[in-house]
Amino acid sequence: MTDPIAALEADRDAVLTICAGLSESGWSADSGCPGWSVKDVLGHIGALYWAVVDPGRLPDVTGMATEAAQEVYVEASRGLGATELVEDYEAVSAQALERLAGLTGKEFEVPLGDLGTYPAAAIPLAFCFDHYLHLRADLFAPRGSLTGQAPSSDELRVDPMLDWIEAAVAQQNGDRLAALDGAIEVEIEGVGGRTVRIGSGEVAVRARCGAHDFALSVTQRRGWDPVGIESGSSADGVAVLQSLRVF
Repeated sequence: MTDPIAALEADRDAVLTICAGLSESGWSADSGCPGWSVKDVLGHIGALYWAVVDPGRLPDVTGMATEAAQEVYVEASRGLGATELVEDYEAVSAQALERLAGLTGKEFEVPLGDLGTYPAAAIPLAFCFDHYLHLRADLFAPRGSLTGQAPSSDELRVDPMLDWIEAAVAQQNGDRLAALDGAIEVEIEGVGGRTVRIGSGEVAVRARCGAHDFALSVTQRRGWDPVGIESGSSADGVAVLQSLRVF
């Protein structure tokens, strides 16, 4: 199993490299997240680390759904200039990584609201997932505005991203999966290769694709056309697969 802390350290370096190369127009350019600029995405991932280090530094979002809370956090970060935002991310991420590393092997449960409840050791995976998608799918073209080479989608970064999807998909899609008579199996080809099994019972849907394509589809960042669905799969099951959303 790939070390999620090593993956986060690598993506932390990637964030700082991206920030160092941004022009003023680059900071204000649209991202792939509707309504968010590149600067907003960086404010978002920094805010998530503050939730680990000192939640009191963030606006009170008690009772809010996760996505609504993120909008509040991003709005609060808009008061920071680009240099201040980078300095904030650099400092808080270093502290947060130390704390997240301390969760290694810990099995006590951590409730994350509408994201589900997870063993403490799985919490770093959520940060790996968030960094993976935002850096690669939301900042850079074709969904984002940044050009050039997106950070690597190597095994170090892909494995913990997929681990989070496997941990989260059932909890976050309970109503959808309740309508599924059987299970879904997605064979991940190439980097991060594995079979992701969703649901229980006889397999109703079989599909195959690369890890990056799967991540984009299961987060509803694009449709499921790049995912090869095996002929003979249940039509109802395919509809459930295509409705899944992990965040």
